[in-house]
Amino acid sequence: MLSGMTAELSQLVADPARVLSAPAVLDRLSHDFYWYSPVLRPLLATKTGDVAVQPINTGELLAILRFAGRHEIPVTPRGAGTGNYGQCVPLHGGIVLDLSLMDRLEEITPDGVAVCQPGLRLAVLETEARKKGWELRMYPSTLAKASVGGFLAGGSGGIGSVAHGGLRDFDTVRAFEVVTMEDPPRVVLHQGAAVHEILHAWGTNGILTRIWFALTPAIEWTQCTIAFDTFDRAFRFSRDIAVGSEWTKRLVTVFEWPIPSFFMPIKQVVRDGKSLALLMIATPQLEALSTTAQAAGGEITFASAFTGPRTQPLLSDYTWNHTTLWAMKADPSWTYLQCGFSPDNCEEQFHLLRTRYGHDFLFHIEFMKNGDNVVIPGAIPIVRFTTEERLNDMIGYCRSIGVFVANPHVNYLEDAGRFRTDNIQLRAKQKYDPRGLLNPGKMISFLKHTGTP
Repeated sequence: MLSGMTAELSQLVADPARVLSAPAVLDRLSHDFYWYSPVLRPLLATKTGDVAVQPINTGELLAILRFAGRHEIPVTPRGAGTGNYGQCVPLHGGIVLDLSLMDRLEEITPDGVAVCQPGLRLAVLETEARKKGWELRMYPSTLAKASVGGFLAGGSGGIGSVAHGGLRDFDTVRAFEVVTMEDPPRVVLHQGAAVHEILHAWGTNGILTRIWFALTPAIEWTQCTIAFDTFDRAFRFSRDIAVGSEWTKRLVTVFEWPIPSFFMPIKQVVRDGKSLALLMIATPQLEALSTTAQAAGGEITFASAFTGPRTQPLLSDYTWNHTTLWAMKADPSWTYLQCGFSPDNCEEQFHLLRTRYGHDFLFHIEFMKNGDNVVIPGAIPIVRFTTEERLNDMIGYCRSIGVFVANPHVNYLEDAGRFRTDNIQLRAKQKYDPRGLLNPGKMISFLKHTGTP
């Protein structure tokens, strides 16, 4: 069956070399950074597709999905593979749909909207946008590798979210075209509120093929790090910058010690035993920031211009979920959670967690604006893994004290964070993929509603 499937797929694309079946290639294209989770690691390590296909246009994609639908073959879409939940890991074999070659930037409109294919790298878009006076509203710490389509399908926010919110907010995702897994597949335009059918659904209910992605006017940024004697001082200073409307910022992050000690390539900006704030601030405000930081007891340990994705050092490489990577390099027993603290009661929540878990729960705060224009202390705390039961206890306790948790140790949408409570993604799955062939097993509410095995 496999050789027959490979042969048939080879006839559906202009170049048969884009149908891939070598075991090492399949293994690479069937996995992402799921291994950040000690729970997902043993569950997903051996899961692979049977064959991978790299379409270069919508016509080829439609042909591939018609073939898969006719034979009821599962299809798992893949962007750049920088996710952490196993979003692109095929649970039931079948076809891995690698969209990396659909990477064309069609245009940047005069009003600052990028029109592009899903495989376009975010770093390329940032670079090209800045040439025309625009920049990304937000991007993940995996900027250099991540794709636009993968970000929309599996991400939620990142650097820039302190000013512009997440992907769901402020009409950042203007529209996109999606190929469905109906019989026959079709191309459906989603715009306005309709984009929420597909956003952050891991490709379970449609394949993104063309995207309208809003940008923001480019700003001259400076990266800086500020050391504080205590986490409390670092946090309060960072919160004041994050919520202060007078500050133009792209990133406000704060780490308690010993997290900064994990950042070996930039150890010169770290001060032993001290918490660290890391910011991107509008360059004309650097002097005022320095004065404010010193008044708050901080020491600026580094300041340098951000000149684009190739900036060295690129300090965003140490924020958001890259922080987890550095922690794991220092000690493999570290893993992470994805949390949202209360903007009003976060310090009490910090105290309760420290009392219960000691320094097995390390605070790493990423400030971000929500859709109501409230800046919240988002967080990707570094937690020590001992057993799955204790990890689940941490998650349950966080939720019991009002800390939101998107669980990065499950491989399905509903508990992993951005599943819509209005079930709009589920209804789209039922409409656009009634046979459950797109990334099967990742939307468990669909399984419950349909009885699909």
